Amino acid sequence: MTNPVDNLQQDPGEPERKHRPRVLKGGTVITGIQNSEVVVTLRNQHAGGAELKVPLESRVPDRFLLYVPLDGVAYRCEVRWRRNDRVGVKFIGIEPKPKMHYG
Repeated sequence: MTNPVDNLQQDPGEPERKHRPRVLKGGTVITGIQNSEVVVTLRNQHAGGAELKVPLESRVPDRFLLYVPLDGVAYRCEVRWRRNDRVGVKFIGIEPKPKMHYG
């Protein structure tokens, strides 16, 4: 007898779920548009990316710099998915702390 749960397939519209350690870190999305910044919260993070909680009224571009003071670096990010106040990003590189950010 087969287990019906084994036959379930992931919905192709859903983001791929890898083990993502839960974190609660503050961060800043730096858009590069007139030094525009959006304060966000990292909800989970792994070597390849993170899930961000963003204010609903905020506009987050498809590519941006995410500065995480606790990590001491800025991650070059590319948006992989968006849902309500959540944004999933892929890290495509890192940079030292941005000079214009004092946090």
